[in-house]
Amino acid sequence: MGYSGAFYAFSIPSGGPNKITEFGQSKYNNVVPLRPASQKWSVAQDRTSLYKPLRKHTHHFQRFSFTNEFYVKHAQRLDEVRNAFREAGENGVEGLVMIDALQRFGIDYQHAQRLDEVRNAFREAGENGVEGLMMIDAVQRFGIDYHFNEEIEAILQRQYMNVSNHGESIQDLYEVALRFRLLRQQGFHVPADVFNNFKNKEGKFKPDLRKDIKGLLGLYEASQLRIEGEDILDEAERFSSSILKAGLEHLDHQEATFVEHTLEHPYHKSLARFMAKAFLKDLQGQNGWMTILQELAKTDFNMVQSTHQRELLQILKWWKDLGLAEELKLARDQPLKWYMWPMAILPDPSLSDQRIELTKPISMIYIIDDIFDVYGTLDELTLFTEAVNKWDIAAFEKLPNYMKICFKSLDDITNEISNKVHKEHDWNPVDSLRKAWVSLFDAFLVEAKWFDSGHVPKAHEYLKNGVISSGVHIVLVHFFFLLGHGITRRNVELVDNFPSIITSTAAILRLWDDLGSAKDENQNGHDGSYIECYMKEHQGSSMENARQNVTHMISDLWKRLNKECLSQQPFSASFRQGSLNIARMVPLMYSYDDTQSLPHLEEHMKSLLFETFPY
Repeated sequence: MGYSGAFYAFSIPSGGPNKITEFGQSKYNNVVPLRPASQKWSVAQDRTSLYKPLRKHTHHFQRFSFTNEFYVKHAQRLDEVRNAFREAGENGVEGLVMIDALQRFGIDYQHAQRLDEVRNAFREAGENGVEGLMMIDAVQRFGIDYHFNEEIEAILQRQYMNVSNHGESIQDLYEVALRFRLLRQQGFHVPADVFNNFKNKEGKFKPDLRKDIKGLLGLYEASQLRIEGEDILDEAERFSSSILKAGLEHLDHQEATFVEHTLEHPYHKSLARFMAKAFLKDLQGQNGWMTILQELAKTDFNMVQSTHQRELLQILKWWKDLGLAEELKLARDQPLKWYMWPMAILPDPSLSDQRIELTKPISMIYIIDDIFDVYGTLDELTLFTEAVNKWDIAAFEKLPNYMKICFKSLDDITNEISNKVHKEHDWNPVDSLRKAWVSLFDAFLVEAKWFDSGHVPKAHEYLKNGVISSGVHIVLVHFFFLLGHGITRRNVELVDNFPSIITSTAAILRLWDDLGSAKDENQNGHDGSYIECYMKEHQGSSMENARQNVTHMISDLWKRLNKECLSQQPFSASFRQGSLNIARMVPLMYSYDDTQSLPHLEEHMKSLLFETFPY
């Protein structure tokens, strides 16, 4: 899933070697669309890779000050290490261990040096408005921005104050669009009317902007952060996308590939770390701070990958010990896929424990869904749901053994997570977690009854229940408590009762899922979908019209989610980002091909977990 080498040409200073061709001036006319790598890969076939020896890294990043005293002490330590090598040479194993450790510490040392170099570059770039913005854009696309939160905040705060005090006077569309996008991503509420400067007297975007490909791409990217009522950004998306699509035939292959990729995967709706490796592989010919960033990002990718591998091994062991895969032969057995959700939601490498713990309730959502879809009769499912409402193991005595085992696992996971949260954050969330599970069971039972009776609900009724049965509320409630940010009685009551940030994310997932399941117009509809409900409710509506309606609804839900993420209260930035990341992950999880496989997701699994960058 690579991009062209022109990927970042749009974000380097003008006049550089990668300046993009204007429409109508390209040497090439043939456009080859971006396609995933052709190599076939199956998660099941690669499971053995998970058990290969994994390299350990213990890295503590710090800033270095290279003084004369440092060099004296450094020389002393070098002598000490040489003496230790001479002694270890008498013990073959110990000598090998020392060599391995030395090599690893070398990587960490270089990594720390590069971090300092980038921080210095940030300080210098901060004096130059657009270059500072471009550096922020670069580190975010590389997935290494978590190292530079202070530097990013300082630059954006300065940019925001300048725009707030003096207005947006810059006439360069790319710079204005980039600043707007980065500020909004950070939670600064920049008004959309900054783009009025690029309109003519008739209120339309100026015709000469058609030549500014770099600016149009920036405008399209910025439009993805629009909220309800921002008509100018709706117009900006239509204007920029239509011109970019129409001009593809006039671009060379690299430029066309980049434009296609941006239109299909704008940054705001993509997962940076999932895309970073392809970005790095195809970015060539850069220098200055970009070269430092590339080297830093490659090393960082491998170190983070090592962390994810260790986490995955723990999850596989937990899942095997749980025993549900043996008890429920027809249920899904996909811990690797389930782990991809926390990888997306929590990209910060330091949140390892939270990723592992979050995988557990996510796994149970899939298993319980399979029990309702594959195993239980309606009578059994009704009793199952009633027993969960009581949350009492004694209520399961008359139910099948697999239901008892499932509830026992659910109860254990809930209690374990509650105890951890209580210990770390002085709040016991057990009531909130149980309440969330009860809501999910109730929603699953409603759908089971619809299916059993052949009832097709109204579209709004289906979606209202589907928001709950999506499982997003379960994930975000657990996420909220595992993060431990802003746990107050008021916020707990809010998160318990499906706030808009959760319902918007959940509705995006439900509608995306239904879009994927409705690709075949001859489907029997037994699984139910919003599209099926909509078409029954709107007699005469075509499948195409129904799908267009769902696509429009998803766009509106993104506007709602964007608005929620611009609010500084009541949820933390990490929680808001996690909600966005669920919405960003949805297309990867539900874009099935004709064989009901997820080739794009599998490529990302392979890239993120099994393929390293050479040092």
